[in-house]
Amino acid sequence: MGLQSAATRFREILGSGDTILMPGVFNAITAKLAARAGFQALYLSGAGVTNALTGYPDIGLLTLTEMAQQARYVSGATELPIIADADTGYGDVLNTVRAVEEFEQAGIAGIHLEDQVSPKRCGHLDGKQVISAGDMAKKIKAATHARSNDDFVLIARTDARSVNGIQDAIDRAKRYVGAGADAIFPESLQSVAEFEQFAAALDKTPLMANMTEFGKTPMIAASTFADMGYAMVIYPMTAFRVMMRSAEHVYAEIKETGTQEAFLNRMQTRAELYDLIDYERFRRLDKTIADED
Repeated sequence: MGLQSAATRFREILGSGDTILMPGVFNAITAKLAARAGFQALYLSGAGVTNALTGYPDIGLLTLTEMAQQARYVSGATELPIIADADTGYGDVLNTVRAVEEFEQAGIAGIHLEDQVSPKRCGHLDGKQVISAGDMAKKIKAATHARSNDDFVLIARTDARSVNGIQDAIDRAKRYVGAGADAIFPESLQSVAEFEQFAAALDKTPLMANMTEFGKTPMIAASTFADMGYAMVIYPMTAFRVMMRSAEHVYAEIKETGTQEAFLNRMQTRAELYDLIDYERFRRLDKTIADED
């Protein structure tokens, strides 16, 4: 990849016209797995990091520094560009400025900022509130001025559909584009028809769709999003949920039977893990340094 920034690489992928599928990752090892699967870009899930790192719900309890540190680990584990969940910018306008600086320094290709009241709520739960469109526009303008690389991607997420209806979400999205957002993320749309309506209203603006499970959005295939013109589709918690169910089953098995033998054929082997984390490279480096003595 040379010295080209992650943001520039992501801009090139975005400019191809293809719909980018971005699996959710929440740490360095899942980023390596997703990269090996052949994806072009990754999504660093705020919910995934919060749940995995702290055991807390996704209600704005994770701090900027905690999320930025995870971003550094993840960006260091793969050359793929990563879009990170930056919640509400972790506060007001000046907090948003610092958030952009921290994520840029972490090697992230871009972030999305949402227009919820802080502390935020998971986008697919009830009880959300949104700030005024004007206040969100100020955050976006601040973010555009804060980035040191103009290629750093700023995606504005609006949660207004579940609060004030889809027309308000569309109106807000247009205002956010005018404030400098590079793309729009309409959260919690509730049908294919709503995604079509949003895409028609935001013609030529790159759009991100959230294909999460068990929420307000029905299961929609990537090909359908592509037909509607969506530039990005994220799967923020899919792998996390599958991994959690698998872990739940194996813990129960060990507790009940006293052995994990029944799960051996469902495990990643030691050799496969060592290959993924490039253990041999570290062994060779250690041996080379030792031999220099």
